[in-house]
Amino acid sequence: MKKRNTVQLLGIISIIILVSVQVFIIRGIWKQKDEMFGLRYTMRSQEAISFINRRMPTDGFDTVRLLLKDYSEKVNSEIHAIKDSNELEARKKEILDYFTGVVNKEQDFSGMLSAYFERRGFEKNFNYSIVINNLEMIGNDTIDVYQSKEFSNRQSTMRSGRTSASEISRSKILVNWFRMEDNNYRFFFEYFIDFSDKQKLILKETSVSLLMSIFSIMVVVILFMITYRNLMEEKRLSNLKTDFINNMTHELKTPLSTITVAGKTLEMVQIRTNEEKILETAKLIGKQSIHLNQLINMILEISMWERTQFQLDKKTIEIEEFMHDIVESFKSGGGNGASINQKYNLSGEKIDIDVVYFTAMINNLLSNAVKYSDKEPVIDIEGFTSDNSLCIKVADNGIGINRSDQKHIFDKFYRASTGNIHKFKGLGLGLYYVKRIAEAHGGDVSVSSKPAKGSTFTITIPYKLK
Repeated sequence: MKKRNTVQLLGIISIIILVSVQVFIIRGIWKQKDEMFGLRYTMRSQEAISFINRRMPTDGFDTVRLLLKDYSEKVNSEIHAIKDSNELEARKKEILDYFTGVVNKEQDFSGMLSAYFERRGFEKNFNYSIVINNLEMIGNDTIDVYQSKEFSNRQSTMRSGRTSASEISRSKILVNWFRMEDNNYRFFFEYFIDFSDKQKLILKETSVSLLMSIFSIMVVVILFMITYRNLMEEKRLSNLKTDFINNMTHELKTPLSTITVAGKTLEMVQIRTNEEKILETAKLIGKQSIHLNQLINMILEISMWERTQFQLDKKTIEIEEFMHDIVESFKSGGGNGASINQKYNLSGEKIDIDVVYFTAMINNLLSNAVKYSDKEPVIDIEGFTSDNSLCIKVADNGIGINRSDQKHIFDKFYRASTGNIHKFKGLGLGLYYVKRIAEAHGGDVSVSSKPAKGSTFTITIPYKLK
């Protein structure tokens, strides 16, 4: 158990480390692609501006200049005449709002930039924003209407033609900084573009790396699960093998010990002169020899099934009468006083079955019902047909089977934990034997059980109507 937990823990830790490394790599690739995306469109924008300046009769801000010229002529003299500081600040705000609104709404530069992107096969759909950094009204003296705290730093950034990391993190790409000046005003502003589907574009570029990382993680996880499952299965089979050897030794020693004791008994003088005791001892030896032979034959038959195809010698049998014969034979041979109730709805039904194997299958279920009972055994056998299939139910009032054991009880050598104590002897082959016989007839067997409530085994075998 300790070794299993250690392997499991190490595997989980390795997977966590692998996932963490992959996530770190993917984040690095994403960040790199994000920065490259911003730089790529900054360069494309510079190319667009150069193209517009060379080939176009306008830079896209002619209407803006016209509107601002008329407006600045009106407000310039007014703002220079204001003496009250509060009134002056309010007026500055109005001027800044007007300039911002005009330069954002009346410019044609965005359309020209989008058209250039489209002609070059780039993404043309983007949002834009224009940010005024500095605005001055010029007269006899210059009045600073607005100046941002970062104006000096932004000027150096714009002159270098690079996009600041802060702007990239806000998904905005700096296209260019502009200076616009007239007799009455001078202002600087930055033009940004923002792609609403930027994440999709980056995801498309990183999809190969992302898919490879996810695939590698899935492969490692699947391989770990398969390896761990195989390890647990190997351990389970090893335990089953050990249990089988122990149980087989116990099962074989019982009849052998009885035969040995009976043989020594026959050597006694007082026994040799008593014909009745000799006959009784001989019968005991014969009975134990038959039991020993049955155990050996069962093991040999199962070994043969593993090597060759399961072969049946089918005969057409009237099934209800045959079931009565099996039950009566069981009662007389090894029923141990069990109360067996039979209920059949099979009158006249005939089915092709292997008589020997079918009898062994039913006897195994009846024997288990008697063996795994901690009180007087009561067995209910029901037979009926459903959808051209023969259904045989064998229900008992025994100790029942845990849910965790139910999915394994038909495995070779498997025995439920309660069955490994000496009170309930066996090799763990009986139900495996039952399932193989049912499957050989083209059918199946299932179980329904609760601890201390007994078990119900249902055999289903398809047949053709006679």
